[in-house]
Amino acid sequence: MFLAAYGRAGIRERTAAMPGRAHYFFSRAAALAVLASLLTVSAFGPAQAQIGSDRYSSIVVDADSGNVLEADNPDALRRPASLAKLMTLYMTFEALRDRRITMSEQVPVSAHAASMQPTKLGLVPGSSLTVQEAVFALITKSANDAAAALAELLGGTEDGFAQTMTLRAHALGMSQTTFANASGLPDPDQWTTARDMAVLARHIVTDFPTDYSYFSIPSFVYEHRVIVNHDSMLESYPGADGMKTGYTEASGHNLVTSAVHSGVRLIGVVLGAGSNTERDIQMASLLDGGFGELDVPLEHRPVRVANRLGLIGVAQAAEVHPVVSKERRDIKDTKETLGPKARHVIQVGAFRTKKAARHAANAARRVTDTGDVKIEPVAAAHRLTAWRVQLIGLTRAEAQGTCAALSHHHVPCRLIRPDARQMASR
Repeated sequence: MFLAAYGRAGIRERTAAMPGRAHYFFSRAAALAVLASLLTVSAFGPAQAQIGSDRYSSIVVDADSGNVLEADNPDALRRPASLAKLMTLYMTFEALRDRRITMSEQVPVSAHAASMQPTKLGLVPGSSLTVQEAVFALITKSANDAAAALAELLGGTEDGFAQTMTLRAHALGMSQTTFANASGLPDPDQWTTARDMAVLARHIVTDFPTDYSYFSIPSFVYEHRVIVNHDSMLESYPGADGMKTGYTEASGHNLVTSAVHSGVRLIGVVLGAGSNTERDIQMASLLDGGFGELDVPLEHRPVRVANRLGLIGVAQAAEVHPVVSKERRDIKDTKETLGPKARHVIQVGAFRTKKAARHAANAARRVTDTGDVKIEPVAAAHRLTAWRVQLIGLTRAEAQGTCAALSHHHVPCRLIRPDARQMASR
């Protein structure tokens, strides 16, 4: 039923099958639209969109009707990366609906689940977490260990659960998708398309409207740690209320976003962007175009940035070299483990309130997804408590590159050596 709504009558789709001249003029118009977006969305910084690259795909659909408003290679096979977790969450919501599990139920952590590569919660074999904590961990931190633990709870083994994921996906109309694991970690047999991801996102919104609200949570607390949501669109794009980010070296930077204006909900999918910045700019441009095509007026609000927050006193950024590599690695879904070399810290600052600290963490997340966010109370002058914001678990190169990027976007930062126990200046 959902797939039928994706008919092509009257739909503008850019594909390789278009006649050469029509494709040229359409692509040129699209390129001009993206250029306009780059000039107006200055909060994201300069970037180049990946339209025309060999791994770029995108689609925007009306969530109510399923009509495609804009598409670029929507049926080309792509790597899902952490977007695979949307299927894991869909099946978790089904189990909750059918009362096979409850939110308070404990999810056992096996050695297999604990062994997953970052990004992760750092779960220990033999421990457990609740279903709700696992769901929140997938949505905010994209935790691979929590995804594997949920898969084992629901399917016995992650391999068995992945087979069920694929069958369920096909039943939903995702005919070109194959899942190999619950997290989206690299696997040669794992494929999807932009269209299939739009189908899945639309099902999540329509089948589980209450559970979908979890996608908008800015953070949650797990074992005294504040886990901040990686999805910067929640802060940067008016009307965005959730979905999922994803990255592997093979996939590029992926994003599914759902946004509402004047009661109209659109779902956008961007696969294979060259960076988080390009991904977010391209998504904003596509959603703006989709709402414009439906004559839906856009609401505007200023994007919050760190220097508008009340800092207690932030140390100046240390002198660092420019970003070490041309394509900054995103710590999510990579094969790098947090070993002895990944112990550098970037300090964003100390703040009078926990809310201000969360805002600063979100501002940093709009620039980079590298490292894990740590928000903790520290003693301040006059027996007051401040809230310190740090990015932890970084290699030296990542710390230097990330601090350079933050400084470029006027987000304060300070490098802390692994052997240093420095406090934020007050």
